[in-house]
Amino acid sequence: MWCPDLKDKTGPRYRQIAAAIGESIDNGALPEQAQLPPQRALADRLRVSLNTISRAYAEAMKRGFVCGEVGRGTYVRTGGPLPAQVSRASMSRPADGPVDFSLSLPAAGEGAAALTQALDNIKASACLSDYLDYQTDADIGHHREAACRWISRLGLDARSDNIIITNGAQHGLMVALLALLQPGDVLLTEAMTYAPIKALARHLGLILFPVDMDAEGLSPAALDAACRATSAKTLYCLPTLHTPTTLTMSSERRQDIAEVASKHDLLIIEDDVFGFLPPERPPPLACFAPLRTIFVTSVSKSLAPGLRVGYVHAPERLCRSLRAAVNLSCWMPPPLMSEIASLWIEDGTADRLNEFQRSEARARQALARKYLNGHGMVSDPSGFHLWLPLPAHWKADAFRVAADRQAVKLLTADPFTVSPTDSPQAVRLCLSHELTRERVGKGLEIVARLLDETDDPGVLVV
Repeated sequence: MWCPDLKDKTGPRYRQIAAAIGESIDNGALPEQAQLPPQRALADRLRVSLNTISRAYAEAMKRGFVCGEVGRGTYVRTGGPLPAQVSRASMSRPADGPVDFSLSLPAAGEGAAALTQALDNIKASACLSDYLDYQTDADIGHHREAACRWISRLGLDARSDNIIITNGAQHGLMVALLALLQPGDVLLTEAMTYAPIKALARHLGLILFPVDMDAEGLSPAALDAACRATSAKTLYCLPTLHTPTTLTMSSERRQDIAEVASKHDLLIIEDDVFGFLPPERPPPLACFAPLRTIFVTSVSKSLAPGLRVGYVHAPERLCRSLRAAVNLSCWMPPPLMSEIASLWIEDGTADRLNEFQRSEARARQALARKYLNGHGMVSDPSGFHLWLPLPAHWKADAFRVAADRQAVKLLTADPFTVSPTDSPQAVRLCLSHELTRERVGKGLEIVARLLDETDDPGVLVV
C-alpha cells in the first residue's frame, strides 16, 4: 500500500499528505490511474484521524492531482494534474482580472474537505431515499435541534419548536414579510438597509419608511417618531455588523429599541446573518424583546455561501404563519442541505469553519487598516466589509467609475439607501470574496491612491 513520506514537511497534516501525493505522482511512485489507499486504511497507517485523510484527498482533488469515483475510490488523474486555474472550485472567484469588492460573500475557506466527509457519512446511512422525498416539519426535528444549538451560542434562549428552517437568510426574510405584512403596509427600516429588502418590498407591495441612524445604528428617538408618523407595525433591522455601515448596536441601544417596540406594539424582524463573525458581541435584539422578535440567521456567511440553510426563531404565536409562508414559497428546504448543516453543527465542523472565517476577517481588516488608515474608513475587525465616506472632491458615482477603470469593483451607497435623495457620498467594500489576501491588498492600494487623486484618475497605473 502506498504511504506518503511526511518527513521534513511542515504545515497542516492534510496539506502535507496532499503535497506528498503530488510528489509521488511526479516521481512515478503513483502512476496514472493508480488507486490511492482506502481512507480508513491510510488513516490507521499514519495514525491520524479519518477526517484528516478526507481533507487531504479533497485537497489533492482541488489541486488536480486525483479524481474520485463513487463506490470505487480515488485515482490518479489520467493526463497529469489539471492547471490550477481550471479548478471548478475557484471559477466564480478568479485568480486574475478585476479585484471584486462588490460581492458580500464569505471567504472561500476549507469547506470542500468537510463536505467530502459529510457526504461520506450521509452515504453510509441507511435512509438515503429520505433526502429525495417530501418532508414535513415533524420529519426534521433533528435539524431544528441542531439549529437551536447553533443559535443558542449567540446567547438567545432558543427553543427547537420555535425554529423554522429556510433556504438561507434572504428566504427567511421573505417568509417573515409574507407572514406579517399585506400589500400596502408600511415596513420600517434603517435609513440604509440590506439592498434585497428594497426589492422584496417592491415585489410584495410594501411601503418602506426609513428611520434615521446615528453613530450606533438605528436611533430609538427616530424609531419612536416613525411609529407616531405611520401606521407601521413591523420593523426590519440589522443590529450586528450592519450593512453597509458596519455598525453594531450596544446592549443598551438594543434595550432602548425593544422599549420603543413594546410601546408601539411593533414586531421586529432581526437580521443577524453576520452574527457568528464577532467572537464577542451583544446578545441578539430578540433577547430584549423575545415575544415580538423574529430572529433570522443562516450558515452561508459563517460557514459556506453555497450552503443555503437559514434559521428563523420566532415567538410561538407566529410560527404557524411562518411555516405556511415557507410552504407557499418553496414547500420545503432541500433536506440534503439541512442534513449537511446539522452534521457540521453536531460534529464541530461548523465551529472550525466559522473560526476560519473569523481569522480571515481579522487578517483582511488588518490589510484595510494598513492601506486606508487616515481615510475615514469605518469598519469592525470582525466584519468582512467596510464603509468608506469619500473626501469632498469625490462624488460616489465618479469614484466607482474611476475604481472600475483601475480594475476594482465596489458599490456606492445608492443600492442601500431607502430614500434616494439622502444617499451619502460613500462606498462599501467587501473584503471576503477575493480568493487571496494578496489581491485584497492590491485592490486596497488602488483605492487608497484614488482617494488622494484630484486629477484624471484614468492615468493611474498599478
